[in-house]
Amino acid sequence: MVDSVVWDIGYLVSAALFIFGIKRLSSPKTAPQGNRLGAYGMLLAVLVTLAKMYSEGIIGVELIIGGLVLGSLIGYIMATTVEMTEMPELVALFNGFGGGASALVGLSEVLKRLQEGDIPEPGVELYATWVAIGLSGIVGWVTLTGSLMAMGKLRGGFYIPFTKKDERGRRRWVSFPTWGPPWLNIVKGSILVGCISLIVLTVQEPDNYDYVYALVGLSCLLGVLFVIPIGGADMPVVVSLLNSMSGIAAAFTGFVIGNNVLIIAGSMVGAAGLILTFIMCKAMNRTLTAVLFKSFGGGGRESVTRTKVGSDPEEVAMVCDGISKCVIIPGYGMAVSQAQHAVKEFADILESQVVDVSYGIHPVAGRMPGHMNVLLAEASVPYEQLIEMDDINSELPETDVALIIGANDTINPVARTGEGPLGGMPIIDADKARVVVIIKRSLSVGYAGVDNDLFYEDKTMMLFGDGKKMMNELNASIKEL
Repeated sequence: MVDSVVWDIGYLVSAALFIFGIKRLSSPKTAPQGNRLGAYGMLLAVLVTLAKMYSEGIIGVELIIGGLVLGSLIGYIMATTVEMTEMPELVALFNGFGGGASALVGLSEVLKRLQEGDIPEPGVELYATWVAIGLSGIVGWVTLTGSLMAMGKLRGGFYIPFTKKDERGRRRWVSFPTWGPPWLNIVKGSILVGCISLIVLTVQEPDNYDYVYALVGLSCLLGVLFVIPIGGADMPVVVSLLNSMSGIAAAFTGFVIGNNVLIIAGSMVGAAGLILTFIMCKAMNRTLTAVLFKSFGGGGRESVTRTKVGSDPEEVAMVCDGISKCVIIPGYGMAVSQAQHAVKEFADILESQVVDVSYGIHPVAGRMPGHMNVLLAEASVPYEQLIEMDDINSELPETDVALIIGANDTINPVARTGEGPLGGMPIIDADKARVVVIIKRSLSVGYAGVDNDLFYEDKTMMLFGDGKKMMNELNASIKEL
């Protein structure tokens, strides 16, 4: 009895840390502390669970130490070697790990019960247990395979060692284009119905192994088909939704094994992720059903036939000389080139000349929610300078220079026309600034596959090249004036 109380107190403290951690995540200034509180809560939950299992003779001390050491080593290597530009892929992978772990726990629980003959008599207990295991499996396996597909799309494909590198030094193996014929939704719906039917069959024949393995296979296939039709422009929504699904899977697993902390933590992650998903959809002026069942971006791409004469850093430096207000608009190109520190140096130079500098942050800029905020925070950009889209749009008509680093779809004026893949999506009104400077490798289209008329306006100056290289040259040119 005393042991049970001790475990419950440990789980209660762990759940409290999760709650306080999520609360602190609501502000960029307190987000690091919130992240640490969440990590402490998870560490405590793991230690309490392992101690409980050891006291009950379920697991030996060797496996406990081995698991902690191995898991900590893997986590340390991933945290210290993954670049900030690869953070979206890492988040997607972690979502998959969460869903896969929940699915494996549910699978091991049902297999153990079948091997030991521990099957409840027909009734409420059987229905509740087997349905919870089935739902945990569906959501968990879909999250695992869907997250792996999302990670592949974010990376532009999976890479394999010892193959020829591309122009950016990456080894490409296989890519995942957007593929969403109308009949694919019928296939996905049929597979989902098949998964639910298998849960019903497992309740009717709880000792049938075939139904269990078939559920695993169909759920994994559903996860792959779930992400294939979704274009790169919708990846922030997908990553957020998969995060929510990993929490829901954990909550289902908590019901299966009777673990309160899994139920609490999973429910919080599921709810928070779902709320963030709807926020992302609102930012893109799209419904969640449109994101999930209509392919958007990355499919047919416009062929760019127009040309634009590029400017050089010296010309841009002269334009920036004597201005009073500059808005910096970062995009994924800044992340790819790791130009955030050079961008911060540019802002510091202008501020030393009494220029008002701020950053316009689009909610879906980058490849995950808050991607730009994370990168700029790494470069020690003050949080108060990060201005949300609606607020920065009111300032842009009075802005002398709008500097865009690697953004495309989020500043494309065609969105205002209500036509095409970007139609109706709220954008940052960069075209309303007096002068627009765009740093980009080429005139190629963004993930939505739509050409950007802003590139060709008379007041637009294009700096063609790598984001970091161009920013460094621009900074050097400004210093020489």
